[in-house]
Amino acid sequence: MRPRNPTLTDQELEIMKVVWDLNQATVREVYEHLRAHRQIAYTTVMTMMKILETKGHLKKSQDERAFLYKPTKPKQQVIRGMVKEFIQRVFNGSAEPLLVHLVEDEGLTEKDLAEIAKLARRKS
Repeated sequence: MRPRNPTLTDQELEIMKVVWDLNQATVREVYEHLRAHRQIAYTTVMTMMKILETKGHLKKSQDERAFLYKPTKPKQQVIRGMVKEFIQRVFNGSAEPLLVHLVEDEGLTEKDLAEIAKLARRKS
């Protein structure tokens, strides 16, 4: 059996961000939030949330009239797993090329660089 891939698709991540922000949500609440930003079908949201439940990212419980979905893992834990998977896949497990890319190509400010240096000093 293949290990679970921590990386979420774009649409899954979009839904998870809504649920994380709300701490718990019904399909209707997620749908309304997403619909405010773009066109999406209610059934698409419902299907995606069922997939996220199957993958272990959401857990549902019965509320008065609807299912209530809660995240099974904190946002930071999921993002950390996605970043590790990205570094492994793209940079063969080394974070240094990613940092070099960010510094050279992404126009980080002096403040950004100072914060990165501060975090690096705390880790060592």
